[in-house]
Amino acid sequence: MYLISLGAGILAGLLYGFLNVRSPAPPAIALVGLLGMLIGEQVVPVAKRLIEGAPLSAAWFAQECQPKITGVTPKADEPQQHS
Repeated sequence: MYLISLGAGILAGLLYGFLNVRSPAPPAIALVGLLGMLIGEQVVPVAKRLIEGAPLSAAWFAQECQPKITGVTPKADEPQQHS
């Protein structure tokens, strides 16, 4: 995990260099970049679901992807849907 994290950091640094953004980036740019990373991570489960031929529903997205993007976990009284 440490090597993966280091590699991701190097890639981000290269991107910052190409965009002429100094590191550390201004807070707004850094936060937008982090949001982009969180959203980008969710492409994998969506792609896997499409490859499996399973439907993409708002309920599935809210259960599987939204908590990972927002950091807010579903309420305990909401039904749990698993793929």
